[in-house]
Amino acid sequence: MLKTSIQTVAGAFVSVKSACSVPVRNYAGALAPFRWRCAGSRRSIQTSSSDCNSLLAGVVLFGCLQSPCTAAGQGGAAAAPPSGGLVNDWLRDEIPKASAWDVGGQFRTRYEVKENAGSFPNSDFPSGLDNSNDYFLFRTKAHLGWSPATWFSAYAEGRDAHAVSDARPVTETDTFDLHQAYLRLGNPTRFPLTLKLGRQELLYGDERYIGIADWSNLGRSFDAAKLRFENAAFGVDAFAGRQVLVRDDHFNVANDYDWFSGLYASTRRLVSWQDTDLYFLARNVGADSPSAITPTLGGPGPRDIYTVGTRWRSVPGKLGNWDYSFEAAGQFGSVNQGGTRREHRAFAINGAGGHTWNDAFGSPRLAIGYDFGSGDSDPLDGRTETFEPLFGTNHRLYGLMDLFGQRNMHIPRVGGSFKPVKDVTVSLEWLGFYLADTADFLYPESGAGRSQNGYGRNPAFSSFVGNELDLLVNWRVASWGQVQAGYGHFFTSDYIRQSAAAGGRNTKDADWIYLQGTFNF
Repeated sequence: MLKTSIQTVAGAFVSVKSACSVPVRNYAGALAPFRWRCAGSRRSIQTSSSDCNSLLAGVVLFGCLQSPCTAAGQGGAAAAPPSGGLVNDWLRDEIPKASAWDVGGQFRTRYEVKENAGSFPNSDFPSGLDNSNDYFLFRTKAHLGWSPATWFSAYAEGRDAHAVSDARPVTETDTFDLHQAYLRLGNPTRFPLTLKLGRQELLYGDERYIGIADWSNLGRSFDAAKLRFENAAFGVDAFAGRQVLVRDDHFNVANDYDWFSGLYASTRRLVSWQDTDLYFLARNVGADSPSAITPTLGGPGPRDIYTVGTRWRSVPGKLGNWDYSFEAAGQFGSVNQGGTRREHRAFAINGAGGHTWNDAFGSPRLAIGYDFGSGDSDPLDGRTETFEPLFGTNHRLYGLMDLFGQRNMHIPRVGGSFKPVKDVTVSLEWLGFYLADTADFLYPESGAGRSQNGYGRNPAFSSFVGNELDLLVNWRVASWGQVQAGYGHFFTSDYIRQSAAAGGRNTKDADWIYLQGTFNF
């Protein structure tokens, strides 16, 4: 299926390439609809409505981004000023008084093929189980901002997301809804306090524990308040809010029983060549969280998890061609499991370092890293020790295939990248996966641990899960467009083989491929 899918997409690109003789702005009509419905099977896409023109628009976009026509109008020796987006640039040129307004958006489409793993965690890798899936994802964002004064701004962003031919039980579909809507009060150049109030994204550090989950078709936002203090020495954010839960065809609302709050401070004064972050995070979840929106839609069960951590990252250029990052976090609190409150103690460590040869052809880079998240050593001791990643963005941090996360895992890694031509970056990375404790589960990227088809708590098994090899090609077409292509292969090892054998099956390696185009307007 992998080969057939690639040939199908390639043929579609060729068939629409001639359309690129038309300026990109003429596709606005094709990208405008925010609603569509497509009927698809697990193996093919069957359009049953004229509303599926959005699927064609995505294919046309891919074809145009990959053709020479996208370079039209970009000549000239003088460097262009930073773009505010196609719509904003037009407004500035045509209506200079519109500088207080921010109008724009983004259209993104992605095609993914997953073979033998990645869609149904309990069926990952064992032979004889259908765990292959291919699908298109479409996402459109449109925003409107207004800044009439230096101390006041308002911002609203809508997001429409659709999945086509996706066999996963919970698809990434949500008809046009409110993703962000907030007010920002204050001017830090005049007074050190600013306030951001309303529906907003939260992003800190490398997004390990607080991220926007942008790889997802749906993303993540919070109904929150954030107060920031900043001066020349340091900045501190104090925030509190509730995650917004997605419910298609309904206005999305927050989980009132899942509160997330914290303090996040950053400074360059402690060590001049690095950014030093310190944080304290609290997640307090009530008993009604699992059914906060509907009887079957909500958040996790009751828990009170407190995380204390630090992050260090070298300032670009301060160490020549070398760079490094380090993060450590500890957790304490309690988790309700089966009606019993259990003490929670867990920790995580992440480190990486690299060197870039800026003067060599292609600016090659080599890096090594290690990630660790603790696991539960004894399910009967009244304590949980599995590290909780809170609201992190897992994609790109623990392998592009998104088969695992940081929970109960050792992850050594080696990778490199180079730029064969301008605006094109090719990256290759190897990752090894070893369970921190075989008495705990093999966890997927998110959700409960694998517990069927031989998976579970298997303390007598090997800890070696397997290896992953990832290849990523990123092409920045222009300030308004980007194309990405990726391939990953997972080599199963002893733990997976032993688990599959316990379920009476052999194992299969896994493959994954994707192609993505992004158009910012």
